[in-house]
Amino acid sequence: MTFLGSRRSKLVLFPLLILAAGASVFACLINQRAHLDAPAPTPILYDRGGAFLAQIGHADKESGRIDYGYWPLEQLPDRVVKATLALEDRRFYGHAGVDPYAIGRAAWQNLEGMGRRSGASTIAMQVARMQRPESRTFMHKILEAGTGVLLTLRYGREAMLAQYLRLAPYGNGSHGIAHAARLYFDKPVADLSWAEIALLSAIPQSPTRMNPLRPEGLRRAIQRGHQMLNTLAQQKIINADEAEIAHRQLADMRMPDLPRRPDALHLILRYHDLIENGQIAPASANTPLIHTTIDLALQTDVTALARQYLDGWRSAGAQQVGVMVVSRQTGEVLAQVGSSNYYGRHAGAFDYTRTQRSPGSTLKPFIYALAFERGVLKPTDMLLDLPEGASGIGDADREFLGPMLPRQALANSRNVPATNLLRSIGLETTFRFLRDLGLHDLETPADHFGLSMAIGSLPTRLDRLMRAYGALANDGQLQDLRWAREQPQSQSVRIISLDTARLITSFLSDPQARLPSFHRYGTLEYPFPVAIKTGTSQGYRDAWAMAYSEKVIVGVWIGRGDAGTMSRMTGAGSAARLAHAIIDRVHGNKPGDIADARFPTPPDRKPMEVCVVNGQSNDNTCSQTLVEWLKPDEMPKVAAPSLRPDANLKSLPISAAAGRSHSLAGADASDPQIHLAISTPARNSQIWRNPEQPAAFDRLPLKADVQPHVPQIVWYVDGQPFAVTDPDRPVFWPIQSGEHRFQIRLPYRDETSAVVPVYVQ
Repeated sequence: MTFLGSRRSKLVLFPLLILAAGASVFACLINQRAHLDAPAPTPILYDRGGAFLAQIGHADKESGRIDYGYWPLEQLPDRVVKATLALEDRRFYGHAGVDPYAIGRAAWQNLEGMGRRSGASTIAMQVARMQRPESRTFMHKILEAGTGVLLTLRYGREAMLAQYLRLAPYGNGSHGIAHAARLYFDKPVADLSWAEIALLSAIPQSPTRMNPLRPEGLRRAIQRGHQMLNTLAQQKIINADEAEIAHRQLADMRMPDLPRRPDALHLILRYHDLIENGQIAPASANTPLIHTTIDLALQTDVTALARQYLDGWRSAGAQQVGVMVVSRQTGEVLAQVGSSNYYGRHAGAFDYTRTQRSPGSTLKPFIYALAFERGVLKPTDMLLDLPEGASGIGDADREFLGPMLPRQALANSRNVPATNLLRSIGLETTFRFLRDLGLHDLETPADHFGLSMAIGSLPTRLDRLMRAYGALANDGQLQDLRWAREQPQSQSVRIISLDTARLITSFLSDPQARLPSFHRYGTLEYPFPVAIKTGTSQGYRDAWAMAYSEKVIVGVWIGRGDAGTMSRMTGAGSAARLAHAIIDRVHGNKPGDIADARFPTPPDRKPMEVCVVNGQSNDNTCSQTLVEWLKPDEMPKVAAPSLRPDANLKSLPISAAAGRSHSLAGADASDPQIHLAISTPARNSQIWRNPEQPAAFDRLPLKADVQPHVPQIVWYVDGQPFAVTDPDRPVFWPIQSGEHRFQIRLPYRDETSAVVPVYVQ
C-alpha cells in the first residue's frame, strides 16, 4: 500500500509540477510583454506659410515599410472614445482585459460556422498584439490575453484606451487617431465631427480593406461607420438629430487628396537628421508639428532654375548642382537643393550642400578681413600682383596685373596678393580663424595646406560657407543657420568688427573695382547692391558663387560627383549666372530695373577718391580712381604732379635740373657706384590694357629703386628718353600694346639699370 500510494502521489505530483512550471513560464512571458511601449511620435513638417512639406516616419528595417503617427493623447476625446468602444470593445469597462462573453460567442460561431464569424480581442489584447506583432496562432492568442489582463491591472483602463488610440492603424502608414485626424482632415482630433469620427473609427478593423483613399475602401469604411452611428444612437450617446446629420455627412464623405511631399528629398533628409540629432524638437510632444523656415514656392522655383541652368552646362562636363538660399536678416534657410535629382545617375543621392569640396577663391574675403582685423592691411596699401614672391602661384588668366589696391585685388580675385596676405598673417592664425568661422573642423596642421589655403586647398561645404558669409553680410555677427521655428536659436557671436565686415562688403559689391578681370554688366553686376564672390577650383572641378543682397544670401556650387574636371567652367561663368537668376527671383527684378541704393557704409570712415596706381588721393591728374572708405588716420597725401601722358619730352631736358645735379656732373671716378633698379613694372610682366579707359588715361606707373639717393634719374622706354624725375616719385607711362623695354640711367654718368621687358596686351 505504501509503495502504491507513493507511486500515485508521484504520478499526481509530476503533472502538477509541469503545470506549475508552465504557469511560471507563462507568467514570466506576459510579465516581459506587459509594458506600454510605443514608437516616438513622428513629426509633420510645414513650410513657413503653413503648406505641407513632409512627415518624418519610422522605417521598418525588415519590411522596408515606413510608418507614421504614434502621437500621444494628452486627453481622451470623449466622442472618439465612445465611437471606438462601440465598434471594438462594448464591455470595455466591465472586464479586466479579457471578455469571457466575447470569447464564448466567438468560439461558438467559429466552431459551428453559423452566421458571421467574430473575434474576441479586447482593446487590451489588441494593444498587446500591436506592441508585439506575431503570427495568429492559438498560443500567441493565449499570450495576448494574459498580457492584456496584466496590462489592464498594471496601468488601468484609461491608459489602455489611450495606448490603443495611439497605436491603432488608420491606413496609409498612419497610426493613432490624432495623427489620422491631421493626415486625412488636417485638424486636431478634438475638432472631428461625428461623421469623421465614424469613418476613422471603422478603419483599424482592416486598414487595407477600408483604405479611405480607394473607392472600395471608402465605401466599406462608410458602411461600417453607419453601423457605428446606429449603435451610438441605440445607446443614446447621440440624439436622433445628431445621428441624422452624421449619417448624411458620412454618406456624402469625399476624402481630400493626401498632401504630397515636394521634390526635395535632400531637404527632407536634412530635417530628418536635425530631428534625430536633437537640434530640432516639436514644441508639443502630443502634436509634433514643425514649422520650417522653407519657402516652398521659392524652393520649387530654385529647383527648377538649378536644373535648367545645369542642363545648359552638361556639354561642358557639369553634372551636379547644390544651392542654398538664406534670409540675410534672420539666417533662416529659405531653400536648399542638394543635387539635380536624388535618383539621378550622376551621384544624385549625395547632398552637395553637405559635401566637402575645394572652395576655390571663396575663402579670400575672410583672409582680407583677418588682415584688416590684425592691422596687417589698410585700404590704401598697394598689394603686388607680380611674379616675384608668387611662390609658384598664378591666376587662371596666367597674367599679373601689377600693384593694386586691396579693393581691386579682392574684387579681381587675384591669387598672389591673397597668398602674400596669408603669409603676412600666418598660416596657423588663419587656419584657426577659418575654424572659428565654422568653415572646417580639421585637426590637420596648417602647414599641410600651406599658402594654397587661400585659393582652395582647404576643403569646406556649401552650408558652412553660407554661415560664414552670413557674418560678412550681418556686420560681423556669426549666427547658426535656422531651419525651423522650433529650433533653439543660439546667441550670435561677433567674429569680426562691424568696420571690417562693411569694408569687405563694399569691396565685393563694387563693380568698378572688378575691372579688368570681370567686365561690366556681366553676371556679377546687378541693378541693386549685391556683394558677390566667385571661386573656381584647380582643374575646373568646382565652380562657386556666394552672393548676398539686402534680402538674401545665395550660395551655388557646380561640379561633378566623381570630382572630375569640367571644361573651363568658372564660378563667374556658371555658378554666378544661376545665383543671379535666383536673386532676381527673390527680388522680383525685371529687366531695366535700377535701384538707387547701397549697403551700409563703415560708420567711422569717409569716402575719398583714391588713385589706383599709388593709393594716394586724386589730384585731378590720375587716370584711374576708385572711391575708398578711409579712417581719418588713413587719409593719404595728395599725389605729387607727374607728367601728362601726352607731355612733350623736349620741355623737360636734362639740363633743366642742372642747378641740382652739378655734383653729379662734376663727379670723378672716385665717386661711389650708384645702384639703379626698376621695382615696377616687374621683369617680363604681362599687362592688360583696360579697354574701357580712354587711351590718354590708361597709364602704367614706373617706380625706381636707387641706392644711395640721387637728385635725378632718366627713364628710357624702348631706348628713347621718356622722363626726368626724382627717383622717389613714380612716373606714369601711357600704355601701348606690344613688347617694350624700360631702363633707368643717371645724367652725365655711366650707371644704368638692367633692361626690364614688359608685354602689353
